[in-house]
Amino acid sequence: MEEKKEKILQIVLGMITFGIACVIDYFTSFSMLINFWIYLIPYLIVSYDSMKEGIEGIQEGDIFNENVLMLIASMGAMLIGFLRPEEPEFAEGIFVMLFFNVGELFEIIAEGKSEKSISTLMNIRPDYANLIHGENVEKVSPETVQIGDLIIVNPGEKVPLDGVIIEGSSNMNTIAVTGESVPRKVSIEDEIYSGFVNIDSVLKVKVTKTFEESTASKMIDLVKNASEKKSNHEKFIAKFSKYYTPAVIVLALLIAIIPSIITKDAITWVMRALTFLIVSCPCALVISVPLAYFGGIGAAAKRGILFKGSNCLEAINNLTTLIFDKTGTITQGVFEVTAVHPNELNEKELLHIAFHAEEHSSHPIAVSLVKGYREIQLEEDHCRIENVSELPGLGVKAKVNDEEVFVGNDKLMKEIGMEYKECHHVGTIIHIASREKYYGHIVISDKIKEDIQKAIDTFQKNHIKTIMLTGDRKSIAEDIAKKIGIEEYYAELLPQEKVEKVEKIMQDTNSKEMIGFVGDGMNDAPVLARSDIGISMGAIGSDSAIEASDVVLMNDNLNSIVDGMKIAKKTKQIAMENIIFSIVVKLVVLILASLGLANMWLAVFADVGVTVIAVLNSMRMLKNK
Repeated sequence: MEEKKEKILQIVLGMITFGIACVIDYFTSFSMLINFWIYLIPYLIVSYDSMKEGIEGIQEGDIFNENVLMLIASMGAMLIGFLRPEEPEFAEGIFVMLFFNVGELFEIIAEGKSEKSISTLMNIRPDYANLIHGENVEKVSPETVQIGDLIIVNPGEKVPLDGVIIEGSSNMNTIAVTGESVPRKVSIEDEIYSGFVNIDSVLKVKVTKTFEESTASKMIDLVKNASEKKSNHEKFIAKFSKYYTPAVIVLALLIAIIPSIITKDAITWVMRALTFLIVSCPCALVISVPLAYFGGIGAAAKRGILFKGSNCLEAINNLTTLIFDKTGTITQGVFEVTAVHPNELNEKELLHIAFHAEEHSSHPIAVSLVKGYREIQLEEDHCRIENVSELPGLGVKAKVNDEEVFVGNDKLMKEIGMEYKECHHVGTIIHIASREKYYGHIVISDKIKEDIQKAIDTFQKNHIKTIMLTGDRKSIAEDIAKKIGIEEYYAELLPQEKVEKVEKIMQDTNSKEMIGFVGDGMNDAPVLARSDIGISMGAIGSDSAIEASDVVLMNDNLNSIVDGMKIAKKTKQIAMENIIFSIVVKLVVLILASLGLANMWLAVFADVGVTVIAVLNSMRMLKNK
C-alpha cells in the first residue's frame, strides 16, 4: 500500500512540474540550456526510482536491466536537443519515464490484487490462544502453547492450533482452509485445524501440534514460498531477458554508429537508436507472465488447492495419468468391523486379542478394531501388552499375556507359516494367530467417498487414465474398481512395491506426459515424491505426505484436482497470450523504428502501453470463476 502511494505521488508531482515546465517553455524565450535545466526537474522526479534501481542492478552485476535501458533512451532524448535545437525532445524524454512509472503503478496495483486474492488465506493466522491453567483461562500467543495443552475456543474465534475436541460440539467455518463454504459439524473426538472459525458453541480442545507444525502455519508457508519455484514460461522469460537486452543495446549502437558514418546524419540515426531502445524494453514479459502465475496460485488457494510453485501449476496441464492410493483417497478411510469369524474362540475373545495388539497403532484398520472391541467391552481387562511392533505391509505382532500374537493380512500368515481360512466376504480380512494356533479372522469394510464417481468420470472425459494402487486384497480392489470405473488396479502391494509400480508406469509413458499420484498416508510419501506430480489430501493427510507432494488438497475432495487443472489451463493461456502479444508488437515496432517509421510516441506505446495491456490481461486470472 505504501509503495502504491509513493508511486502515485511521484507520478502526480512529475505531471505537475512537467506542466509548469511546458508553460514556462511556451511563454518564454529562454535558451536551450535554461530550458534543459527547467525540464530536468520533472525528469529527475519521474526518473528517481529507475535511477536508484538501475544503479543497484549495476552494482549487483545486472548491467543490462530494464531501468538502465529506459534511462539511456530517455536521457538520450533529453540531450539530443543540443544537437538539433530546432526540434528539442525534452518533453518526449520526460514522457518516456512518466509512462514507464504508470506501467510500474499498474504492476503494483496488479500485485496488490493478487495478494488480496489470497488475503483470506493469510488471515487464517491466529492472534492468540485461550490456554487453560488450572481453574483459569489465559490469553497467550499460539507459539507458546505445547502439545497436550488444553485450550478454549469461543464462538466467533479462530482455532489457533490443530487439536482434538474433548468437550462440546459446534459448527465450523472452514472456507479459509478448505475452500468449502458449507459449515462442518464437529463434536467430541473430532479433529479440528488451525484456521477454522468456531461458529456456535464453546469448545475445549486438546492440542496435537505446535504452532509451527499446525495447518494454518504450513498453508501460509506453502503459499509464500510458491513464488520460488518458477514455471518453464517464467524461466524462459528470465533467460530470454538475460540475452535479449544486451543484444538490443548492441543493435542500438550499431544503428546509431554505422548509418551515421555512411550518411553523415548522426542526429537522425541516434534518434532511431533511442526509439529502438525504448521499444525493446522487456517490461511487459518480465512483469505480466510471473503475475499470471501468481494470480493462478492465488485463485487456486482460495479454493483450498495449494500449488507449491508455478512449476507445479504448469505441470498439471500435461497430466495424462492419475494413480490413486485406495484408503483415505478413494475410500473414506473410516473402517468398521462388519463380520467376526472366530476359530476355537468366541467373537469377543477374538476381538480382545486383536484389540490389544492394535491398541496403540494409528492405522485406520487398527482404529476400527479398537473401536469394535470397545463397543462390547467397556471396562479394563488388565492384560499385559509387551513388545508391540509394526510389520510394514503385513500387520502387527505383540506379546499379550506372554503369548506372541500376530494380527494382519494373508501375507503375514504365510510369513509365519500359518494355515488360514479364506473368507467369502468382500472387505479387508484381518487374521489373528499365534505361532501355534489360528484364532480366526475379522472382516473390516471401508466406504467409497461420495464424490469419487464424479471425479473419475471427469478425469476420463478429459482423457486422463486412472489407476488404483492398494496393499489390500485383489477381491476388494476389483470390487471398488468396478463400482467407480477405475481403468486399472494393482492390489496386495507393499509400500516399496507401490514405488516400483509407479516407476514402471513412468518408464512406459512418454517423457512429455505427466504422471500424478494421489495419496494421504505416511507410507505414500515415497510415491508422492517419486511421481511427476504428487497430490496429497491435506486435511487428513500425514505431515510427511504433505511435505513430499507438489499439490495439497485442503478439502480432501478429488474434484478439486479438476478445478486445479482448469485454473492451470487458464493461467497458461493468459501467459501465452502475453508472450505472443508482447513479442509481436515489439518486433513490428522495432522494425519500424530501425527504418525511421516509428517516432518516440509509438515507442512509448510499444513499451508502456503493451506492458499495461499485458498486466491487465494477467489480472483476469484473479477474477476467474
